[in-house]
Amino acid sequence: MTDSFLHCFRKRLPDALCAWSLGRFLAACFLWVGLGLATPVCAAGLAEISDMRLDHADEGLFLSATLQFELPALAEDALHKGIPMHFVTEAEVVRDRWYWYDQHVVTTVRHMRLSYQPLTRRWRLNVSSAPFESSGIGVVLGQNFDQLADVLAAMQRIARWRIAEPEAIDPQARYNVHLRFRLDMSQLPRPLQIGAMGRSGWNLSMARSLRFPVEPVR
Repeated sequence: MTDSFLHCFRKRLPDALCAWSLGRFLAACFLWVGLGLATPVCAAGLAEISDMRLDHADEGLFLSATLQFELPALAEDALHKGIPMHFVTEAEVVRDRWYWYDQHVVTTVRHMRLSYQPLTRRWRLNVSSAPFESSGIGVVLGQNFDQLADVLAAMQRIARWRIAEPEAIDPQARYNVHLRFRLDMSQLPRPLQIGAMGRSGWNLSMARSLRFPVEPVR
């Protein structure tokens, strides 16, 4: 009887192993498909800086770049409800020093406030070199747009932004310029700040560095 049981067990053992392996294979496939479906959602939220260029002229050091990003879904929803969004662009110029720590030269900041008017169904973009106050002091530019795509296109273009005065740049020295762009969460209403903590649906930030003068490709 024992021999019969062992013979039956040995005979069915490969089938059991095949079923177990098949189960693991199917589980891996479901996991792979799940990750594959999730990947486009994450990729859609990717942000990067392209075409970053520096131009040293008599008037100073100028920066041009293209920001590629999509507005976070939660931020767009808040905009349609009349809550403005604030964005910060920072350009930091650092001088290379082989004998000591790199020297911070200047940090230039640009603030942007994006808002939507439900009554007129128009978008407004305000740009300032200083943080926005309730009185509106510091606003240097205001533009209206009919479509969200148009206002985002305007936000994504940086054209000859002066980031350093001429006397701050030594033509004989080398510099690193760090460009950063982010959604300023500190400007959200307090309840939204608490609710947005740790939620990827609010995340929007990017950074890139460029050496100046640009070294020739060898």
